Amino acid sequence: MPRCAPKADSGLSSAQAQALAEAGWDNRPVESPTKSDKQIIRENIFTYFNLIFVVLAVCLLLVGDWKDMTFLLIVAANAVIGIVQQLRSKRTIEKLSLLSAAKVRIIRDGKVRELPVDQLVREDVVELTAGCQIPADGPVLTGQVQVNEALITGEADAVTKEPGDQLLSGSFVISGKCRARMDQVGADSYASKLTLAAKKDDGPGKSEMMRSLDSLIRFIGIVLIPIGAALFYNQFINQDLGLQQSVVSTVAALIGMIPEGLFLLTSVALAVSVVRLAQNRTLIHEMNAIETLARVDVLCVDKTGTVTSPQMQVREVVPLDPESCSDTDITDILGAFYRVLDPDNDTAKAIADKFPRGPGWPDRGAVPFTSATKWSAVNFLDRGAYVVGAPEYILGQDFAALEKRTAPYAAQGCRVLLLAQCDGAEIGRLHGVVIPLALLVLENPIRPNAPKVFDYFHTQGVDVKVISGDNPVTVSAVAAQAGIRNAEQWVDARELQTDQDIAAAVREYTVFGRVVPNQKRKIVRALQSQGHTVAMTGDGVNDVLALKDADCGVAMASGADAACQVAQLVLLDSDFAAMPKVVAEGRRVINNIQRASALYLVKNILSFFLALITLFAAFPYPFVPIQLTLISALTIGVPSFFLALEPNHDLVKGKFLHNVLRRAFPGGLTAIFVILFAELFVYTFDLTLAELSTICVILMAVNGLMVIYYAARPLDAKRLVLLVAMSAAMFVAVVFYGAFFSLSSLSFAAWLVLIVLVLLVVPIQMGLEWCFDRCTTALDRRRERLAKRRRAPRRPRPAHRSRRRR
Repeated sequence: MPRCAPKADSGLSSAQAQALAEAGWDNRPVESPTKSDKQIIRENIFTYFNLIFVVLAVCLLLVGDWKDMTFLLIVAANAVIGIVQQLRSKRTIEKLSLLSAAKVRIIRDGKVRELPVDQLVREDVVELTAGCQIPADGPVLTGQVQVNEALITGEADAVTKEPGDQLLSGSFVISGKCRARMDQVGADSYASKLTLAAKKDDGPGKSEMMRSLDSLIRFIGIVLIPIGAALFYNQFINQDLGLQQSVVSTVAALIGMIPEGLFLLTSVALAVSVVRLAQNRTLIHEMNAIETLARVDVLCVDKTGTVTSPQMQVREVVPLDPESCSDTDITDILGAFYRVLDPDNDTAKAIADKFPRGPGWPDRGAVPFTSATKWSAVNFLDRGAYVVGAPEYILGQDFAALEKRTAPYAAQGCRVLLLAQCDGAEIGRLHGVVIPLALLVLENPIRPNAPKVFDYFHTQGVDVKVISGDNPVTVSAVAAQAGIRNAEQWVDARELQTDQDIAAAVREYTVFGRVVPNQKRKIVRALQSQGHTVAMTGDGVNDVLALKDADCGVAMASGADAACQVAQLVLLDSDFAAMPKVVAEGRRVINNIQRASALYLVKNILSFFLALITLFAAFPYPFVPIQLTLISALTIGVPSFFLALEPNHDLVKGKFLHNVLRRAFPGGLTAIFVILFAELFVYTFDLTLAELSTICVILMAVNGLMVIYYAARPLDAKRLVLLVAMSAAMFVAVVFYGAFFSLSSLSFAAWLVLIVLVLLVVPIQMGLEWCFDRCTTALDRRRERLAKRRRAPRRPRPAHRSRRRR
């Protein structure tokens, strides 16, 4: 279609926009943010292990063993549950994404409309202000903005864009206001091209838990085929057990080695967690964030919007020289100031609301506020320039003379700005003598539930760091009112000149004031380098870089679009009080996955080592597939899903695979010991293979119930009911349905063997649990000592004047 070249004040007509959309020139993303229904169904059905199960079922079918194919029911149930849960999660995320979709101000038919970003079409004229993420590429038509292109170029420095300059999608506006024409949309935009190129990469990477599971599954998948082939050869050729018995035993061994429900358990638990968080009005952008939240031990928060309510109000105006600049003069100056300069942040909006549009003095241009300079200015003809911003930044070394006037307000938690006059102003620089005119005292009320929220984090072992661009004394006072511990330990970030200074400061201080955006990022990185898992909350443009680098970025939906786009979680109600529920949900799901995963690995450890022993010791494999199905269902499958949904809010520590193997090895080794004893007793007392199989199934059942007991500790009423129910179900299956599960009656000698070995299960497992506990405790202590040494200061306290509020 031909270009329309719309004007800045009129934009496209509705008819033009509709024609462009129908022609495919809209701003739809290059790929769907969620998987399609077909993808979900395909990924749950066509898996590597499902293929293995089908091949094993065909092998059983060829030798006429129908009964032992019951494991296919579990495979089918796993696939169905996974599909249903993921589809449900997808529907929930799509609904929330629709509600929280980023919107943009579009000029259509000469009117300003607010529409979702994906409804933007080629050559739409958009209006951009501070905090807006640029939705597509195109030139500035009118106005002037400062843009941060760090998400594209990696450079944090602000770039000024004037009429004719090109805007790139993915960057965001720091300050100013403009209208721009979006000439490249959808797949043609710069950000979309980067996205398409990035498809060749692995993306941001999986979480520690998912990487561990992938490694485990990959290992099992590799060793499965050679062990199965060797096991069949040994039993069919060397032991001469016959084709049917050799196939059945080999299939049983391989089924025992496959953790068929482990990935399903993880997927379902995470999907349920996403739905639960959605019900609490929390949108998850990245599934990894759930695990990260469980491991968070440092929470970095911004003062405004998190500790305090985002709405700011002018509390007081203090003239510094009433004779030369009266209250009326101040009112006129601020009214004229914000008539020229659009208020593009909460502070400016509060002042503009207090001082409505004043006289229309002719001007020579304005300098918008930036996080780096901490001030904004307007150049008036014949009046010089008026400046509003942080007094320390406006006056520099001369601020000392005014500090006594500002200190009492800062100590009360108020924000103090300075109105001053000078000869002229340009970006980053004031000209001539700066004359202070008045102090503007503003305040944000403390959020009512903030003390309760911070007390929760303290009790959960999470350190809180307050990082703000405001005066550190002010931030310290506000933090103390909010109940943040050690709030009196503050530092002025302007005195942190090097990365070493910042690294030392994060060990000692709780409150960081006068922080610029790039320093927020460095503080987060310093904490990470010291072994901490860091969550960062924020809602402003100045939080974007830190949100992006934090292990888990949490944005407020009412904040800047750019912050919501880079964060892994978005609080849709913009209520920081939801954070305890979010963190608790992350801990619940990861702790329970770890606990339930141990149940699966007990069977896998036993099957793996038993298969190897069978190869070299000429022992017959003691199980058939249907028996392993019974054991898997009652000692693994059903209990794991109940345990995975239990409350558990403990801080997650250690590596996932290490924690799971620690829980699984005592049960797995116990099972190996008693089954090897059973094999030896079979030869000693000349028992039949059917009796061996029955003895081993009962031993596995008792061992599995013991594993459930250890995994479910501490026992409460629900967990006790679960343990009793699984015990009763196992008893009924063995006693009343033994023939169906290929269990035989036992001779007197077999009963003696069974009783002796059952009595050995409990002490052996208790002894192994005790040994593993001692070893784990010793390793944890050693790890803690090493971590303390790593976090301890390695050099004397930095030379800058870091101060504490007495």
